[in-house]
Amino acid sequence: MSADARGQRKAAIAESDERLLAELGYKQEFQRAFRPLEVFGIAFSIVGLVPSITSVVSYSIPNGGPIAMVWGWAIASTFILVVGLSMAELASAAPTSGGLYFWAHAYSSPKWRNLLAWVVGYSNTIGMIASVASVDWGAVVQIMAAASISSNGSFTPTSSKAFGVYVGVVLSHAVVCCLGTKILARLQNVYMALNISLCFAVIIALPAATPRELKNNASYALGNFTNLYGWPNGFAFTLSFLAPIWTFGSCDSTVHISEEASNAAIAVPWTIVCSVSIAGMLGFAVNVTLAFCMGQDLEGLMTNSIGQPMAQIFLNSFGKTTTLAVWAFIILAQYMMGSSMMLVASRQSFAFARDGALPFSSWLYRMNGFTKTPANSVLFCAAGSIVLGALVFAGPQAVNAVFAIAIAAQYVAYSIPITARWTWRKENRWTPGPFSLGAWSGICAIILSLDGLHVDRFLLSYDE
Repeated sequence: MSADARGQRKAAIAESDERLLAELGYKQEFQRAFRPLEVFGIAFSIVGLVPSITSVVSYSIPNGGPIAMVWGWAIASTFILVVGLSMAELASAAPTSGGLYFWAHAYSSPKWRNLLAWVVGYSNTIGMIASVASVDWGAVVQIMAAASISSNGSFTPTSSKAFGVYVGVVLSHAVVCCLGTKILARLQNVYMALNISLCFAVIIALPAATPRELKNNASYALGNFTNLYGWPNGFAFTLSFLAPIWTFGSCDSTVHISEEASNAAIAVPWTIVCSVSIAGMLGFAVNVTLAFCMGQDLEGLMTNSIGQPMAQIFLNSFGKTTTLAVWAFIILAQYMMGSSMMLVASRQSFAFARDGALPFSSWLYRMNGFTKTPANSVLFCAAGSIVLGALVFAGPQAVNAVFAIAIAAQYVAYSIPITARWTWRKENRWTPGPFSLGAWSGICAIILSLDGLHVDRFLLSYDE
């Protein structure tokens, strides 16, 4: 294809994107600098497989052990793919940064649309900010673990030290996310490459380095069930779903950069489906690898002095020096994950403020004149994340509540527009985009509704 032809095609796509956005009621304000691979990159970097599994493996190890890690991941990620498919269909029909709350309003009954859009918008806003807080707190836990390993256990993390590092991480993400759109788009290539490399590094290197006495046979790695906390076995296994559910807890991320993505009606839905599918398979492989290489002292992994089960698994297999080297890349990947999460959270808040739904909307709905990015919305998300992070002073259960809030709020936000689009299909004049599920749309909506209710119910039970 000649340069002129490429230029004409690019101009036609840009015109189509702008026209579709105008049909949805908005003007083009962002630069459409995210290419399809970079849209996939932001989705995959937010999933952040190895750092995410590192942060949440403590949910699966005590609540079922190897069976929960391997088969719990497989079951939960299959249901999450259903969420992704339904969301991709909506994103193709109406690719806007508002995403979930816009769909709730557009596809609900006129009698309920304002209330449902308000509920979804605030659930999504709170869930996004809580996700930033939980991701960045995960980075802090990993930094504290690195300090403990390097000092041979003499370093003692405290709430004050951890919170100080946490504030620094959040503020640095705020600075990064105020950069220009082109810079943020190109960074996704780096984030994606690092995350994929980490997956294969763990899958290949961990079995090669693990001592024979710590290697588990297939019967144990794929069939052992260990319940350390005394919950009923069925409920404990269900609790282990928190690990994959939190890992994929922001599968709507690319929706919120729809107005910065080229050919959004096609690129956004396909990156949602591809990122969830690929991450599901790679995550399964990582969990299988861990199950074969973690030994059988699961209680020791949970109570180690480092305070991080994954770090102890690596230390047992790699030794101190190699563990610190691998851990440094995990921390970097987690940091990048937090940066991407802050980026999409700010876009969601910007869109919600654009419709006048947030306090101080007129201030939040402003573009920085130099970077052409919503810097005020970035600061709003950073401030909210710091407030949630201060819960560390209330104890570990309060920190766990932030993880739970991130999951519960997001699944409320996911369930309503997908269910509404199907429930009021005769009233909402639904017009599918290039990505359509056809007859499968209703089946996915039913599965998602049941799955969302189940997630919120056991989160509340676990919190009690």
